[in-house]
Amino acid sequence: MVSVLSVLSAAALVGGGLAAGAQAAPAPGHGAGAGQAAAPSGLNGPYLYLGWGSPPKATSVMSATGIKQFTMAFMLSDGGCNPKWDGNRALTGGVDQSTINSIRSAGGDVTVSFGGWSGNKLGEKCSSAGALAGAYQKVIDAYKLKSIDIDIENTEVSNATVRQRVIDALKTTQTKNPGLKIYVTFGTTTTGPTADGKDLVKRGAAKKLDAEWAVMPFDFGKGAVDMAAATKSAVDGLKNTVASEYKLSSDAAYRKSGFSSMNGHTDQAGEVVSVADFKSMVAYATSHHLSRVSFWSLNRDRKCGSGGGGDACSGIDQGTYDFTKVLAGYHG
Repeated sequence: MVSVLSVLSAAALVGGGLAAGAQAAPAPGHGAGAGQAAAPSGLNGPYLYLGWGSPPKATSVMSATGIKQFTMAFMLSDGGCNPKWDGNRALTGGVDQSTINSIRSAGGDVTVSFGGWSGNKLGEKCSSAGALAGAYQKVIDAYKLKSIDIDIENTEVSNATVRQRVIDALKTTQTKNPGLKIYVTFGTTTTGPTADGKDLVKRGAAKKLDAEWAVMPFDFGKGAVDMAAATKSAVDGLKNTVASEYKLSSDAAYRKSGFSSMNGHTDQAGEVVSVADFKSMVAYATSHHLSRVSFWSLNRDRKCGSGGGGDACSGIDQGTYDFTKVLAGYHG
């Protein structure tokens, strides 16, 4: 995403991310086989970023919307191969841990997201796949995680050596943590993954990594576009890539694919995701049983006092937590 998506993208803002995050914003399970499986942890958790944007109290959001899952952003490098929140807040003992504890006490759970657009990435700072897997493991152990999200953007995704390191580390992590859900989130064009994204899926398939793949369908650089239609087209393209590389049927590939949108104004002028757009996206996700649906970010899920969107509001006319309420109804 960014802006934070810029920090999504930022953090992708998560535009790619999801936004990037803290600095920008970074921004990002499926029912298996024949029947309908229970939704896994992380399926529909909006990104919550505690570094800026007047983050809302998670338990209050749970009460107001019915949401049970959150994607906590972002886990970064402290300058070496050691994980810290935003690269500077301690892994445990701070506001991030207290927030996670409160969510769980209220009956919810979290997915921790590694990466985003800005900051030092563990995938780049850890010199080997083994060291990177060790960094992932520290976080998994600290929070007894059932799922993790690798929001791979910017220089981390553009480097082929780092892409392979991430895939190798995730394979090791999966072997050591049976049942752990692994989401890999990256940027996209309106018709499907970028070349880097396609390469990630190809490398994952070659490694037999059982991952859930998600694109960030925003910050397309095309100005005003039909964001609901563009999202569906981008995910269709992702599905085609997953089906081809993993040798899956179309239905099975959809169940390993997903997306993380951005609510309201994105980082691109003229690009806006409305509540109606998001409802259409979630209906599409339901029809294809997508493995993940999310957005960047919960911090922005409210109307601005004035002006456009930013880190703390969406920039559109909406009710508080409208996007989260829609997402709370998604169960795969």
